[in-house]
Amino acid sequence: MELIDIVDENNNLTGQVEDRWAVCNKGLWRRTVSCWIMNEKGEILLQKRAPNKRRNPNKWAKTGGQVDSKETPEEAIFREVKEELGIKIPKEQIKVVDIHKNEKGRRFAYNFLFVVNYKVEDYILQKEEVSEVRYYTIEELETAKKINDSSYTFCNWTNENFEREIDLLKNKRKKLLNNYKTI
Repeated sequence: MELIDIVDENNNLTGQVEDRWAVCNKGLWRRTVSCWIMNEKGEILLQKRAPNKRRNPNKWAKTGGQVDSKETPEEAIFREVKEELGIKIPKEQIKVVDIHKNEKGRRFAYNFLFVVNYKVEDYILQKEEVSEVRYYTIEELETAKKINDSSYTFCNWTNENFEREIDLLKNKRKKLLNNYKTI
């Protein structure tokens, strides 16, 4: 049983703790975390969700999950990345880049962006959660959204949310690649 803290519509902790699926079924507000992982070439890592997942099985997605009870979003993303991908993110990179209030999903989604120098074969996948990982260019993500490729979870996002996150990725890639040109 996964216990999570309930928040109100303004993202304040209520003191109430519930089982994860009860929270979803009751439509209570909660906190989630996800991250974009970018390599030094500016490519984005996506993970293919395991076939046994209750939501979005066999779909390509960002890494993420629920914020457990008594856990901060920063602790949650560190845990999720370590559990699902077998890597550690340097603590100095763990900063929230965006918090999106999702009215439909009744959640506050904390978004992170990490730059790593891992190759695909360096990841140690948690098979219950992830079946494979792959790096994509930002342009490949844009094409998948444009053609509404249902094998990607972000194709269900609103265009506004997708564009906001793509802009974030492009800005980070530009800064990253400019830094390498000056070295």
